[in-house]
Amino acid sequence: MATTKKKAFDCVEFKRQAQARIEAEWERRRGEFASYEDFLHAKVNESEWQRAFWAKFRDTDRRAD
Repeated sequence: MATTKKKAFDCVEFKRQAQARIEAEWERRRGEFASYEDFLHAKVNESEWQRAFWAKFRDTDRRAD
């Protein structure tokens, strides 16, 4: 009989919680932005890590041209 160990990290739950935090912040700050897309762009620019992460994709796209 096989037994299943309880996972130490639940990626689905982690994603759900992250989305809930972003949605709650959007609801608090929606008057500051023209659209949800503008809000997400602003969130990305708040973090040095995210700016560097997305810059890698922009750099890759430029090299592909």
